[in-house]
Amino acid sequence: MTVYWLSIVAAFGAGFINAIAGGGTLLTFPALLYGGMPAIAANATSTVGLWPGSVMSAWAYRRELAPNRRLITLLGLPSLVGGLTGAWLLFHTREETFREIVPYLILMACALLVLNEPIGRWMSARAAAHPKKHATALWLCQFAIAVYGGYFGAGIGILMLAAMAIFLPENLQEANALKNLLATIINGVAVVYFITVGAAVLPVALLMVTGAVAGGFVGARTAQKMSPRLLRGAVVVYGVIVAVRMLAK
Repeated sequence: MTVYWLSIVAAFGAGFINAIAGGGTLLTFPALLYGGMPAIAANATSTVGLWPGSVMSAWAYRRELAPNRRLITLLGLPSLVGGLTGAWLLFHTREETFREIVPYLILMACALLVLNEPIGRWMSARAAAHPKKHATALWLCQFAIAVYGGYFGAGIGILMLAAMAIFLPENLQEANALKNLLATIINGVAVVYFITVGAAVLPVALLMVTGAVAGGFVGARTAQKMSPRLLRGAVVVYGVIVAVRMLAK
């Protein structure tokens, strides 16, 4: 029973912080591990449970997507193929091997959260410069990000914003909209794969959906009263503690 109440509390927290600062996976994944779930099942279940929140974020930015239909077509395919590839790789990774690399994945996700604001400032600065569009490089970069997203996923939004800043300086709001949609595609194809092969624990994932949606609603209502930097910092500290404890075992 521990995993059930842990999952819904962690999902509520993940939905809350995703609405304000991002990094919700760093709450749900360790919580499911602590509840006794195997690492691969915990990762798959976390992906399934948090995906509806990703859909809601993409829907909220639907108007900003209109000017980028060509980019959606260009980057949708590597997102689909890469997300499916990453999910397949996760399912075919030995449990012991995945447990060994998980602390490093968590630390990388923490580093990406720390870099969120510098990347945002960098992108805003580049948006004023003359755009240099490199479709092939952006396609390959998106594929690589999508593979990571299907495999673990924490921090893919920041990676996509960085790639867009390098290859495609544009309006930051439009980039955020595109990032949210592509993340939904990457996680969506992973969700379908995890459910199909039975990698996710569906009763737990369904509980997480309710918790994440409730947390996202509360987070959206209180966003102006919370400091994203402070909340992101707390998530990073928590993630580092989890990773260090896992490395110490």
